[in-house]
Amino acid sequence: MTLKVPCPHCKTTVVWQASSEFRPFCSKRCQLIDFGDWADENHKISQPIKADTMISEEMIDAMEDEFLLNNKFFVEPE
Repeated sequence: MTLKVPCPHCKTTVVWQASSEFRPFCSKRCQLIDFGDWADENHKISQPIKADTMISEEMIDAMEDEFLLNNKFFVEPE
C-alpha cells in the first residue's frame, strides 16, 4: 500500500516514496516557506532542553509514541 501524506504547508496529498523529492512537502516552494517560518522563528520548540537531565530509554519511547500520535504523516496506514 502506498503511503499518502498531507503537505505540512498547503495540505496537498503527497505520495511518500523516493521519487517525491520534497516529501513531506509537495514542492520546493512549500519546503522553502516552511524553512522561512523556522528562520523567522514562527515555529519554535516549546520548552528549552535541560542539559543536566538524563534521558532514559523509557522517556525516548514515550516521546516517540507522543510524536507519532500527533504526526500522522509518519505512520503507515493500517
